[in-house]
Amino acid sequence: MEFDIVIVGGGLAGASLAVALRQSSWRVAVVEGAVPVRAEGWDQRIYAISPINQSFLEELGVWQRLDASRLTPVSEMLVLGDSNGSLRFSAYEAGVGELAWITESSLLQLELWETLKRQHNVRVFCPAKPSSLSIDDAGVELVLTDGAQLRSRLVVAADGANSWVREHAGIQADFTPYDEVGVVANFRCAEAHRNVAFQWFRDESILAWLPLPGRRISIVWSTAKEKAERLLELDPEAFCEAVAAAGDRRLGKLELESEPVGFPLRLMRVSQVVRNRLALVGDAAHAIHPLSGHGINLGFQDVRALSQRLLRLPQWRDPGDLLVLRSYARERAEEPFLVQYTTHALNRLFKMRDPLTSLVRNVGMNLTERVPVLKSALIRYAISGKF
Repeated sequence: MEFDIVIVGGGLAGASLAVALRQSSWRVAVVEGAVPVRAEGWDQRIYAISPINQSFLEELGVWQRLDASRLTPVSEMLVLGDSNGSLRFSAYEAGVGELAWITESSLLQLELWETLKRQHNVRVFCPAKPSSLSIDDAGVELVLTDGAQLRSRLVVAADGANSWVREHAGIQADFTPYDEVGVVANFRCAEAHRNVAFQWFRDESILAWLPLPGRRISIVWSTAKEKAERLLELDPEAFCEAVAAAGDRRLGKLELESEPVGFPLRLMRVSQVVRNRLALVGDAAHAIHPLSGHGINLGFQDVRALSQRLLRLPQWRDPGDLLVLRSYARERAEEPFLVQYTTHALNRLFKMRDPLTSLVRNVGMNLTERVPVLKSALIRYAISGKF
């Protein structure tokens, strides 16, 4: 079967890339291992979508079709250090509608797939898994486990941090484990969150509370593996008490809305994001600590940059041309690098427990709070992805 572009991975990055190419004449195939399903209740996989990526999803015709009752704008964010350091970010003071939108992964995934079904130029292979990959100057051949042979001029790896495509293409990925686990869960709150997000840096842990519709929040508690295991072993009442206490009981008593789960945290960097006829996007290209909340936002910006280049190509140009792919790689070189190293440095900084380091980091937070130009730069990045 002949295609122009084969996307391996139908998650948020892969599906959004296929949707972004809907107005092109490129023949696109999407290979995905499992059909997305709606989470029962509230999905534990929650994302904070930045305004620039909310606009991107609007351009795709996806955002406006989401169930508005399941979306929550973040109007304010309060970041607290481990010794009286604090930072406050306000959408109102920044002159914007919101700092971010909180949405469920499965909600967004399903709407992307519904959009895919309406596209004339996309064929979805699902459930399907690749078994062999061959790339040369003439093109790409991807063979699936059921024997189907897909030939194309470009293959895009959108298959996550453990990318099969990246591995079989021989691109090196360096993993740095944090020896931490991210514990996620959803709660009902006794008090209204007023669309405020909270983040605490304390006790070698990073705890984020993100507002959900109504009196609900989603949490990400990044902590040492041993502590995470103890948290996950607690009964529901004790777990709720632990989360409430760690958050200074700002929203009163908490009750579990969805069961807690944990996932290991690691940094992942690749030697290159493009090769002849191959491009990496999303988690296949970079994995970061969740403290910044920018993982999927980086992925959407990868997709936006790559799709814009492909859409601008005349029909006679080869979408797998290395010159085209290198221009995508150059555009996406800076932001993932800065976010990866900044979050990595912050994680290491707050792991250091000596009094002097604690003083310096908390003074730094308070200084940033008092210098408008620094706060404005951070807000600009959160909103637009640029300083």
